[in-house]
Amino acid sequence: MKEELKLRIYGDPVLREKSTPVEKFDEDLKETIKKMAELMYKVKGLGLAANQVGIPKRFFIMDIKQKEGTPELEVYINPEILNAEGYTEYEEGCLSIPGYYAKVERYAKLYIRAYDLEGKPFEKELTGLQAIAFQHEYDHIEGILFVDRISPLKKELFKRWWKKREKELVGK
Repeated sequence: MKEELKLRIYGDPVLREKSTPVEKFDEDLKETIKKMAELMYKVKGLGLAANQVGIPKRFFIMDIKQKEGTPELEVYINPEILNAEGYTEYEEGCLSIPGYYAKVERYAKLYIRAYDLEGKPFEKELTGLQAIAFQHEYDHIEGILFVDRISPLKKELFKRWWKKREKELVGK
């Protein structure tokens, strides 16, 4: 995979596709994840799902510690949510909807299973921003965007906001 990855913006149909499982844990996958990380750090995102760069596969990356200046890349391939507890609210944004933020209710604690770059399964408990970011990215691979999780009134306001911004953003 030699071509540069391009961030997909709201309205791109790949963002609404339910992603398919990763079957090959090979050098192509590692190279794609490396390029995704470069892009995520360049645009200062906390996470990036494969379909946000046009690849409808079940994997994503996150790094919630980069904000503190201590980057720690997390890779989740074929992730599953095993259990969830409690609720929390967080003002979310999305690289695929630049400039828009809204409060979203999420689970406060997750128990997850996923695979690493070598294809080895692991399980983890996630809380705080890590749990929120995981759910945001997990939604992406399910074809769901954070604006799907806001109230009908806020959705209507978002649609109006987007109509004004769309031409300048998609024209990039």
